Amino acid sequence: MKRIFTAALVTTSTAVHSEVLDSQDVIHLDVEYGRIVIKLRPDLAPMHVDRIKELSNSGFYDGAPWHRVIEGFMAQTGDPKNGNGTGGSHLPDLPAEFNEGQHVRGALSMARAGNPNSANSQFFIVLDDAPHLNGQYTYFGQVIEGMDFVDQIRKGNPADNGAVVYPDRIVQMQVAK
Repeated sequence: MKRIFTAALVTTSTAVHSEVLDSQDVIHLDVEYGRIVIKLRPDLAPMHVDRIKELSNSGFYDGAPWHRVIEGFMAQTGDPKNGNGTGGSHLPDLPAEFNEGQHVRGALSMARAGNPNSANSQFFIVLDDAPHLNGQYTYFGQVIEGMDFVDQIRKGNPADNGAVVYPDRIVQMQVAK
């Protein structure tokens, strides 16, 4: 009986995992030391997911630095032009899509200025649970593989709000094929 249950569990897990990875709502984010796989949540933030997919498919994020990384909090990227968090894409800013997504370890959320409707291209990955961000920033996805690679991203100086002097960069970011 134990063997049957184990076989059923493995089969179920594999089927669910394969479905997730075959979806057009999966992003492959490659860094120098490995691949980070992200499951997007268009059911929670459709405009933000569409924006991330559009920019990823255009190559916008390729070479972008992880310009702000705060140990135990988050790693931020998405400003390939200026590389310091002051830039965005040529597209208009997005209105907030606050939702029930939880800012737990591995969550993806859009960075923005003080105005909740100012998200454009920058996003961050949560390094440790950050419930104070729930309902304040648009959650749009979750790391499902490669969190160990996220943990390796070079950290910034805490005295300088996490600014990274010699940042790691995104090698390539694209929708899974």
